[in-house]
Order: sequence, then C-alpha cells, then structure tokens
Amino acid sequence: MLDEALAGVAARPTRLVLTTLGTVLGIAALVGTVGLGQTAAGQITQRFDLAAATRVVVAPDDKGEGEAAAQLPWDAPDRIARLNGVDAAGTVSQLDVGDDLVRSVSGLEGQKNGHALQVMAGSPGLFDAVRGSLRTGRFFDAGHDRRADRVVVLGKHAAERLGINRVDSQPAVFIGDQAYTVIGILESVSGKAELLDAVIMPNGTAKLAYDLTAPDALEIRTAVGAAQLIAKQAPIAIAPNNPSALTVDAPPTQGGVRKGVESDLNALFLLLGAVALLVGGLGIANVTLLSVLERISEIGLRRALGAARRHVAAQFLVESVIVGFLGGLLGTAVGVLLTVGVSWMRDWTPILDNRLTFGAPLLGALIGLIAGTYPAWKASAIQPITALRGT
Repeated sequence: MLDEALAGVAARPTRLVLTTLGTVLGIAALVGTVGLGQTAAGQITQRFDLAAATRVVVAPDDKGEGEAAAQLPWDAPDRIARLNGVDAAGTVSQLDVGDDLVRSVSGLEGQKNGHALQVMAGSPGLFDAVRGSLRTGRFFDAGHDRRADRVVVLGKHAAERLGINRVDSQPAVFIGDQAYTVIGILESVSGKAELLDAVIMPNGTAKLAYDLTAPDALEIRTAVGAAQLIAKQAPIAIAPNNPSALTVDAPPTQGGVRKGVESDLNALFLLLGAVALLVGGLGIANVTLLSVLERISEIGLRRALGAARRHVAAQFLVESVIVGFLGGLLGTAVGVLLTVGVSWMRDWTPILDNRLTFGAPLLGALIGLIAGTYPAWKASAIQPITALRGT
C-alpha cells in the first residue's frame, strides 16, 4: 500500500509541489510565528523596564475608617530610607486649589493666560525617587521645605503652557493671587508622568498655603531585585502599629511578566497559524478530490481485479498523509529558518519550542489525513462497472 501510494504521489511531481505548498505555508506560519512570539517575549523581558521593576508606591487604604484609618507620616521617607535596598524615597500629594488658575507674569492683565493646571506637593526626595531630570534650574531642597519658601518646580508641559523656558531671571507664576518663584523645569520622570503637567511645591509650602495635613502617597525607588522585599517591609516600617491600613503597589515579578507576554503573543500567533493550516488542509482536500476524479478508470480497474473499498480508501488516505507530512517537514524547516533569520538580523536570541518543532511534521500528516478523508470515501464509493463504462 505504501509503495502504491508513493508511486501515485510521485507520478505527478508538479501537482505534488503545488499541493504541499499550502501545508508548507501553514506549518511555516505556525512554527515561525510561535517561534518569533517566544523570541519577542524573551526580548521584552530582557529589556524589562528598570524604572517599573524598581518602583514601589505606598498609600493609605481608602477603605479604612475610624481606628483602621491611617495617614502617611511626614517623615515616611526617612523611615523607609533605613531599609536595606531603598535607593530613594519621597512623598507626593495632589493639592486642592479650588478655582484658582495658574498664570505667568504675562497674564497679570487678564485671565486669558490662566490655566487649570495640577498643583502638587512633594518632599525633597521625590524627584530622586521618580528619577527626575531637569531641563533647567534646580530642585527645591530641605531648606525650602523647612522654611515654607514660595518656590515651585514646573513640569515641562506645564512650563510650555505658561510660556516659561528659562529660570535664570527668576520668573514667577501665580496660583490664584499668590506668587511663586520658578526655580526649575522638570524634563522627564519615570513612573509618575503627571508630574510633567503639574506645578510642584515643597510640602512645607503646601501645609502653609493649602493646609495639607498628610502626604497622599510615598514613592520609593529600590535597588534592582529588592522591590518585592521592600513592598513587604514598607507598611511595617511606616506604620508599625497599623501596617494593614496601608496599601502597597509593587511591580510584578519578571517571570510573571514574561509568562503574560508569551501567553498573549502565542494566542495571537496560534490563531494566525491555524488559519494558514486551514487553507493548507483545504488545498490538500481539493487536489486529492481532483485526483480521484482523474483516476476513476484506475480505481475501476483495481476494483475489478479484486481490490476492496477499504483498499482504495486506504491508498488515497496514505497519499494525503504523505503529502501532509512532506508539507509539514518543509514548513517546519522554513519556520525555523525564518525565526533564526529574523533573530540574527535583529541581534536577538532565538527561542524555539522543541515540542512544536518536532511535532509540526506530524501535525502536517494529521492535516493530510483529515483533508483526505472525504476524497478517500468518495473514491471507495465508485463502482467498478460504472468506472469502466465511463472510461
């Protein structure tokens, strides 16, 4: 049976090539997309955002009431700084300024230059904790905080809206009717993007001007690999008598991020590969059915010489399986080469699932078996006298 099937497949080499092409493309798409998905996931985790991996945020639990309620102490950064693995820490708060608009000096004649900007307060360590960098000027320090100086640092977007691009002439902004000297413009931060749109003043100034009673949150920058440990220790260090009243936002482990990325990418790429495999299976079914119609006389002669229906069906099924297996084998090779080639061009480390690599040819054979079932049944149903009479 295998000899007859190989002879039937090899008798039409051009058709064999065209028939296997659909399966080759389907298997290649499956192996290549899954391989590239796993490779891309590996690269994403290798380039895991360092800022996100080292950022921990502690805030009071909004659900706490009465004795369970808690506030962050003003010296929370100092308490956290004692923990091994903390690189920087600072508090941040959103201030309620009511209907006060923020204006630059050029807007004193009217409200046309007034802007409803966010006004925030922070401790001197805030900018280090969020990896802040300056466009120009300086950050406020502990002296500004202690004296409640009327100074602010502008986020770069807030500075653009106010028309301020330098601080050497000590420009001022007005929040309502109160003037504040701009001592710096913030260029970039990591993990706290709203600071770029805000006007930021020291905690001491906010306590005096807006009756700030406690910080809203504590931003912590940890050493690499220490975030999970600091997340467990921070509530106890800040509020040892009531640590459960604080909530901690810590980054997920790198392994968890990797699994999530691989899962999402594989789901997408497997869907694309399945569609390509469906097209390849339909191609095998169509060509095999066409082969049955062209070989009616051969089928009739075999039946007349004593071949049973199961023999005819088995021959066409074996032919379909051979075509599917060849397509799967070639498709696997193309998919592996595609993954390795793209990885080489992008200077990535290729990642291939051995189970898929070695199982793809068998998957091609299975597709051939399924695609050839109907044509094989159709061939086995041909009566010898009908076939010979038609010939």
